[in-house]
Amino acid sequence: MIGAIIGDIAGSSYESHNIRKKEFPLFSWRSRPTDDSVMTLAIARALLDAADNLVALPAAAVTRMREFGRRYPRIGYGPTLARWLSVSDPRPYNSWGNGAAMRVSACGWAGRTLDEALAFSNAVTGVTDNHPEGIKGARATTAAIFLLRTGTPVTDVRKHVTETFYPLDFSLDDIRPTYTFDVSCLGSVPQALQAFFEADNFEETIRNAVSIGGDSDTIAAIAGAVAEARWGVPDELRAEAFARLDPFRCAVIDDFEARFGKPIPNQS
Repeated sequence: MIGAIIGDIAGSSYESHNIRKKEFPLFSWRSRPTDDSVMTLAIARALLDAADNLVALPAAAVTRMREFGRRYPRIGYGPTLARWLSVSDPRPYNSWGNGAAMRVSACGWAGRTLDEALAFSNAVTGVTDNHPEGIKGARATTAAIFLLRTGTPVTDVRKHVTETFYPLDFSLDDIRPTYTFDVSCLGSVPQALQAFFEADNFEETIRNAVSIGGDSDTIAAIAGAVAEARWGVPDELRAEAFARLDPFRCAVIDDFEARFGKPIPNQS
């Protein structure tokens, strides 16, 4: 989960100032956690609240997303989600946006089986992004994380992603010159996954994700979440993230890792 937050913070400086190369400062005075980090942490707290009770999870997700959203307002929520966070009767709004994928990394860690991880993903995604493309983007991210963190070889994970979710029939070099801002799952989740598959380590994954431009913080959050399941995260990058989070948000990470275990790099 911390991998998603690192990606979000690193990408936040470049969302409005896209950079089309891999060599850039990962962090600057402008680097900050956005709505991507807040909603990722809200889902993690909901999973802790529900304690493996799938029936209780959707309500827990609604409660925690709204609580966290109100606690951290005006940090980049899309207009529809911002409205959902404040209305008296929040209902799913058929979104296909990439927010579905950026916030589900905790599901990949909490699930004891792939089926359970995907059920968690469906439960927390359906409260807002109940469009088939939103569900698919979240499931693709969750599946990649679960498979990697349980030791599945990267080549097999790629095969699963391409056969089940997205073809990934492109390279980042192919799309970098023309890729534009796209908030859909279809237009950003495959790109985030490809950023991981073209990398040799966690930091390179983040650099790959940011280098294509577009919705940099969200693409890097998704890519970072997947990369963490393969390599873990470098201590210095974890420290950079924690330095930009208040005690309330740090406590969610600590509590989640205490419950589900701190990530161990996949050596496959």
